[in-house]
Amino acid sequence: MAGPLLTEETIQEETKLQDTLSQIKHIVIVMSGKGGVGKSTVSSNLAAMLSMQGYQTGIMDVDITGPNIPKMFGVEDEKLHVIDEKLIPVTVPPSMKLISMAFLLPDKDSPVMWRGPVKMGAIKQFIEDVNWGYLDYLVVDMPPGTGDEALSIVQLMPKADGMIIVTTPQDVALLDSRKSLRFGAETHIPIIGIIENMSGFVCPHCGEVTNIFKTGGGEAAARELNVQFLGRVPIEPGVVDAGDSGMPVVLKYPESASAKAFESIVDKVIKTVN
Repeated sequence: MAGPLLTEETIQEETKLQDTLSQIKHIVIVMSGKGGVGKSTVSSNLAAMLSMQGYQTGIMDVDITGPNIPKMFGVEDEKLHVIDEKLIPVTVPPSMKLISMAFLLPDKDSPVMWRGPVKMGAIKQFIEDVNWGYLDYLVVDMPPGTGDEALSIVQLMPKADGMIIVTTPQDVALLDSRKSLRFGAETHIPIIGIIENMSGFVCPHCGEVTNIFKTGGGEAAARELNVQFLGRVPIEPGVVDAGDSGMPVVLKYPESASAKAFESIVDKVIKTVN
């Protein structure tokens, strides 16, 4: 039996998608099995570190109902422009481009009250209709979980280099990270590795580390599931301060333990995808 006929509109959309993706050398998807593990903080710092190292970097914030990335770069009041029917990303020094649902909202306090099909349409537009230009790396900050939105995104980017799973040390977060790993396997997206976020509180006065959420769970899960452990990112007051002030910690406090952790993680990511 013959398959469904491709319409001219479908062919044009596929061509637009391929034209967009053809200019992006590496696509790295950052996801988590649940919310509240610091996925957007990880995404923003990974992208910032790549940019600091001289790579042309884009970050796509596809967490439609919780778009926090613009706040973390101090550009939440920016708006997107359209040139030749293409959305033009907001630029962030030194060499980063950013697209987010937040740029399309009337104001930063407006909720996104959309049903599934409308959200799917927005995600598709973000991937197809953005003029990224040439990028060395596109970091995709996913919505939490493994539902319809996540599935739509990976189906539109089947040639992504891989997926980074963000977890925290406690058992409930690790259960969800295992679901993310299974999601990657079933969608045929390679797993780059696991990052254990919030891995120990670093006292700003004495430097002593207190393991509030335990420690080592992410590394144990990586070992159990036979994937790369990318590293631990500690809890530091500077991480929150930096994000709230519109500058990721790797830019604002480059000598901090968190910044050093992200530097090591990015080195491993680069080696893995190249």
